[in-house]
Amino acid sequence: MTANDGSEARGSEQLRELSEQAVLEAIFRSGPITRPEIASSTNLSRPTVSAVVDRLERAGLVRADGARDGGRGRKPMAYSVSDRAGFVIGVDIGGTNLRAGATDLYGQFLHEEREPTTKDGSRALGQQITAMVGRCERAARATHQRPLALGISTPGVVDQASRRVTSLAYNLTPDGGFDPLGVIGERLGVPVVVDNNVNLAAIGEKWGGLARGVSDFAFLSIGAGVGMGIVLGDELVRGAHGAAGEIGYLPIGRDPFDARHRIHGGLEDEVGADGVLAAAHARTTWDGPAPTSAQEVFERAQAGDPTAGEVVSELAQKIGLAIATICSVIDPELVALGGGIGSNPTLVAPVRAAVAQLVPLTVRIETSLLAEKAALHGAVAVALREARAGLFSTLKAVAAS
Repeated sequence: MTANDGSEARGSEQLRELSEQAVLEAIFRSGPITRPEIASSTNLSRPTVSAVVDRLERAGLVRADGARDGGRGRKPMAYSVSDRAGFVIGVDIGGTNLRAGATDLYGQFLHEEREPTTKDGSRALGQQITAMVGRCERAARATHQRPLALGISTPGVVDQASRRVTSLAYNLTPDGGFDPLGVIGERLGVPVVVDNNVNLAAIGEKWGGLARGVSDFAFLSIGAGVGMGIVLGDELVRGAHGAAGEIGYLPIGRDPFDARHRIHGGLEDEVGADGVLAAAHARTTWDGPAPTSAQEVFERAQAGDPTAGEVVSELAQKIGLAIATICSVIDPELVALGGGIGSNPTLVAPVRAAVAQLVPLTVRIETSLLAEKAALHGAVAVALREARAGLFSTLKAVAAS
């Protein structure tokens, strides 16, 4: 073979791979979809589409779902991703709750679980996560054959090269260094993607929530902890140390230099779950016992309790101050409020009012559509991305055999 022949062969192989990816992505995105519809959406010729679909069927990646009704003449066959292609698992490790779910390759949940996060130390937490992942795997294997990837959402700063939590996971362990990759590792024999929980919440919101089609936005999560995921120009912002969005350390409070803020940060100490409860217990005007949880504070406020209403009003002002700071720095189109506290609908109106008082910039402030599940959806989204890349490699191997 001449050098020119080799170049032509490599060029043909690259074109075939691009065609395969385009067709498979079209089926992921729009399936069930017919061959003519695939050709129209990918700008590939019908013979090319037919050849690729045949290869995808042989590889077990797509299946025929039956003829499409409507129109005259021969009815075209519609195709979707095969159940035999596999499934992914997403895990969200929260300071209050653990969530895990297995989805098909369209992101539809096959099995989902939630449990309170154990407070019995790193070993017990690792065992709890492993057990939940195992149950998700067994449930999904019953119909979808094999796991393809695992996405893990965790508090703390995650080094993107090693996928290890480097610090700041204080809502999980006292030293802030819980390592989910070390817990699960290669137990499933699939690629594992680990990222910060609020970053993944932002990805989840863009994938299946309020931020679809929004290029510049922030996801502000307020619950046991406080954090922010930032997306600018459709790209997640990580920062020099992977800690972009650690807004819990925003110096807000009566004394920003108070040593206690060194661990969780001034904003988190003020508006996180413990901060809400501390503000409630500092008041002496309760009609009866003081609330025992942040959730109870909101419930009493909704029921018309004036003291609870004052706590929520002050909380909204502090959150508004944080959002005003965000707006003045990155000018987002949207700020989505999520987390166990942030997703409470009673906060939206007073937070909007506080921000309007502080900055003249226009920003849309909404409660997350995914609420407390945003990070789990983000974990699934990155697992799906990894799984699809693996499927393309499988298809390439089948074509070469």
